[in-house]
Amino acid sequence: MNRRFSRVESGADLKDYFDRGDIASRENRWNFEVAWEVANKVGGIYTVIRSKAYVSTEEMGEQLCMMGPYKENCARTEMEEMEFPRGNPLLDAVNSLRSRGYKIHTGRWLVDGNPQLILFDIGSAAWKLDQFKSEMWEKCHIGIPHLDIETNDAVILGFMIAEFLEEFRNFAVTYSQNNELSAPRIVAHFHEWQAGVALIVLRTRLVEIATVFTTHATLLGRYLCAGNTDFYNNLDKFAVDEEAGKRQIYHRYCLERGATHLAHVFTTVSEITGYEAEHLLKRKPDIITPNGLNVKKFSAIHEFQNLHAVAKEKINEFVRGHFYGHMDFDLDKTLYFFIAGRYEFGNKGADIFIESLARLNAMLKHEKPDTTVVAFLIFPTKTNNFNVDSLRGHAVIKQLRDTINNVQQAVGKRMFDTCLKGNIPNPDDLLQKDDLVKIKRCMFAMQRDSMPPVTTHNVADDWNDPVLASIRRCHLFNSVHDRVKMVFHPEFLTSTNPLFGIDYEEFVRGCHLGVFPSYYEPWGYTPAECTVMGIPSVTTNLSGFGCFMQEHISDPKSYGIYIVDRRYIGLENSVQQLSSFMMEFSRLNRRQRIIQRNRTERLSDLLDWRTLGIYYRQARVKALQAVYPDYVDELTLYGSRNNLIFSRPHSEPPSPTSSRHTTPAPSVHGSDDEDSVDEETELKELGIK
Repeated sequence: MNRRFSRVESGADLKDYFDRGDIASRENRWNFEVAWEVANKVGGIYTVIRSKAYVSTEEMGEQLCMMGPYKENCARTEMEEMEFPRGNPLLDAVNSLRSRGYKIHTGRWLVDGNPQLILFDIGSAAWKLDQFKSEMWEKCHIGIPHLDIETNDAVILGFMIAEFLEEFRNFAVTYSQNNELSAPRIVAHFHEWQAGVALIVLRTRLVEIATVFTTHATLLGRYLCAGNTDFYNNLDKFAVDEEAGKRQIYHRYCLERGATHLAHVFTTVSEITGYEAEHLLKRKPDIITPNGLNVKKFSAIHEFQNLHAVAKEKINEFVRGHFYGHMDFDLDKTLYFFIAGRYEFGNKGADIFIESLARLNAMLKHEKPDTTVVAFLIFPTKTNNFNVDSLRGHAVIKQLRDTINNVQQAVGKRMFDTCLKGNIPNPDDLLQKDDLVKIKRCMFAMQRDSMPPVTTHNVADDWNDPVLASIRRCHLFNSVHDRVKMVFHPEFLTSTNPLFGIDYEEFVRGCHLGVFPSYYEPWGYTPAECTVMGIPSVTTNLSGFGCFMQEHISDPKSYGIYIVDRRYIGLENSVQQLSSFMMEFSRLNRRQRIIQRNRTERLSDLLDWRTLGIYYRQARVKALQAVYPDYVDELTLYGSRNNLIFSRPHSEPPSPTSSRHTTPAPSVHGSDDEDSVDEETELKELGIK
């Protein structure tokens, strides 16, 4: 199938169902979404739930309600408290539970879409913990250790939510009969094992509610990967009960596996996680529900190239300060690569990233000695404080800039006064000896004998830190001869950061390539965020994002998505492949990188919840049909997107011949070896005949 990808092709997915719950209201259909991370910023699932809230509300309107634990720290800023309207079965169910002594907060989530919220105060039901555990043992034979606080909290929340849904169904039936409505059809969607407790309770109590369970990453999978096992090649060989027992998470594993098998519909976020769940949880997912993004938040339409240039200049400022005294490289010929995420050294692929950078360093020395790569590693870890040398560098650079600005103003005033008198300015009279002395002082202050530091902070226990140990092993010490410079920033970026002064989103826009060679990555929001901002990225065929892109794009590399094989080849070959991808990117000139960024940004609609939200709807419909066989979806669902493959682009967008010299904007003369690309090759690359 030869199709060219454009925004138009992705315009009619979940948007066909955006009626603010009109159809759902007429069908008396209710949707509840349950997660520990609802209005509770504690993990990646928070991003999933939050970013999906807008499209969920546009589809379901007031028939949607999200539920989770009440955590005062987050709820104060995330939730606007208010009561449900009188006569609404939601209010009746809430009041019923309040009469039992449970403390429940209702209102709206302060995110796009403003979905309805019900948050349960776990402490108010803690006195019933033993009763809940007893029921779990009698019906499921799952014992919960007394000292596992996280699981205890999950059990309390699960029983509170199950009791609420049971009460809600009873009130909804009465409400429907009194108002001559059809019987209520209720579906509850549970995310991860903490929320899965409520699903188990509902099913063991035989409550007539359709259930969907989504695992974003299996519990046992995370533990096994953290233990440096050959995970994917041994998935079918693990004795799952024994492995969970050895790690003292057998009760949690049982809860997750129980929710998986009791759910009417089971989903995972990617094919690779589905493969993992099939072997560890012993159930194949019914539907794959990929994670999306609210692309509108990142969308800059035609401005994203300009935003890249503005953000890059801010990173240039950091580089000037960090590498002061050793600025022997041209910033116009410098590329910024980065890796970011939780500090899981092996799982996130930081090990092979650093090894590949060492090989890239050798290749650049040999082939492109005038090109420099600055590699940023953004992993939060324990630190003592900022590195004094880094702070001093920024102070020295600021002093130099202020001095130059003052001299510039003085020279300009002298030039103006000389011209006003009708004389031609003499260069020797403009720059006075006092000005030269000031400049020399600043330049002498910039001199230093030591090499620029590889880290911006003093890392606690730095000798055992895996990133610093790997940098030492590969001898990437930011020497004058190195073409790859290292910057380890051991905390997340914020706009209040005294070194960078920009937040993470702006930093991503300013970089040239995101590198995420993860070994264990159920989805991968970091490369997805790069894509919607028009920044090319490296991912792997062991990440959900990489598998998704391989499935939907016939030649991902041409769209700026480089996929490293970490599944079917050895580690050494993966390192070689990653280093060759980075070298291949380093060979691109400025014009080629602009074209590639245009192509990458055009994939953003593929990752939008308006596109991917359809899979969640399909899961809900399938669950409803399992519980209510007479239910027929009013609109016909289609799954053609699963089979849609985007062919290699014929250079998207091609520059018209008449405006080729100005669209895209020409490079600075000589920068990035643009003039070395001959006319015929460039025309062929741009698709112009």
